[in-house]
Amino acid sequence: MFDHLVATTAGDALGDIGRSLREAFFMFWETLWPIVLGFGLSGAVQAFVTTHDMGRSLGNHRPAAIARASGFGMASSSCSYAAAAMAKSLFQKGADFVSAMVFMVASTNLVIELGIVLAVLIGWQFTAAEFVGGPIMIVLLAAFGGLVLSPRLVAAARRRFERGAGGGRHEHVHGGPSHGGDYAEERSWGRQLRSKAAWSGAAGYTMADLKMLRKEMVIGYVAAGFLAVLVPDHVWATLFVHGHGVWTAIENAVVGPVIAFLSFVCSIGNVPLAAALWKGGISFGGVVSFIFADLVAAPLVLIYRRYYAGALTLRLVGLFWAVMAGAGLVVGALFSAVGLVPQHRPTQIVAVGFSWDYTTVLNIVFLGVFAVLYWLYRDRSRAESGSGYATDPVCGIHVPPTAATASRTEGAGT
Repeated sequence: MFDHLVATTAGDALGDIGRSLREAFFMFWETLWPIVLGFGLSGAVQAFVTTHDMGRSLGNHRPAAIARASGFGMASSSCSYAAAAMAKSLFQKGADFVSAMVFMVASTNLVIELGIVLAVLIGWQFTAAEFVGGPIMIVLLAAFGGLVLSPRLVAAARRRFERGAGGGRHEHVHGGPSHGGDYAEERSWGRQLRSKAAWSGAAGYTMADLKMLRKEMVIGYVAAGFLAVLVPDHVWATLFVHGHGVWTAIENAVVGPVIAFLSFVCSIGNVPLAAALWKGGISFGGVVSFIFADLVAAPLVLIYRRYYAGALTLRLVGLFWAVMAGAGLVVGALFSAVGLVPQHRPTQIVAVGFSWDYTTVLNIVFLGVFAVLYWLYRDRSRAESGSGYATDPVCGIHVPPTAATASRTEGAGT
């Protein structure tokens, strides 16, 4: 009797795991082509777009500087870790702290790959919400950043960097606009677009971003698969209150970043989790605040503490939390007022099975595109391996040592 019960329980557990992993795989399959498209476009922008003296151009947080920081962020990588390191680098180079944080928010929430994956996996309304809510979040951050982020604490953080503190073992900064000058500074646009070396560089940025995010995406898809299959509806109903009007909207928007903090997942990895939350019953604004909250995932909070020390980190995370929840709440209210909130929730996130449809065709096409990008990347790696280039130990991108924006130091106390 006992052996039979154990065998039955073990069989049920294995079946649940199998269904969860299957759900995760087909969520990935549904979003494969937009991932390749988005990261390919991002790599091209990073390789071809150059910005000179960016840190000095962000010396305050007046409207013009905030607009520049937003534009620079949109043109950079969407990797949350790279964005955090790039914002720290800008701050070191003289950028205003609030403007550097605006850059970081824009580089993770106003990028094309995130919008494409959102549209495919959840719906175009969430893509629209990203590009409406992103500017709202930036305005809130610029408006309240100077008040919450004490000048005394910011000055102390800058002195930390001047003393060499806060650097950690390795500050990985890739894919930002400051890297994009290899080809753009030396060649005209026409020559860049015809240059195999330039496209190899773009492929390098694409592969670097994918390598940096691969763990995040795997965790995000797998976690979303288990949430979609195993978490019963009554658990979601307990977590997200319903039927209390504006209080429901506020609670859901506030809880969204809490889940983002606990999930340990950021960037594109947030999207499949957002789909699972939407299926589970969280409000539209709550989903939006969760998507925006990729910058308060627990590992990133620890990085901020290492960069800026505890007091400034507490204020920064609190401010991020408030503007992310606030932007989600405002977007939810706006979209509800104009009738853009989807009225039906999916009973399943994606179809669990292969079929000959536009997704399959596009995936085949973009797998071919990915093969070309990988060939360009490997071709550049082979060409540079004996040419005085160094390989980044985190993401594998090849850079000239003299152009590196960071270094790695081994030894005690590093």
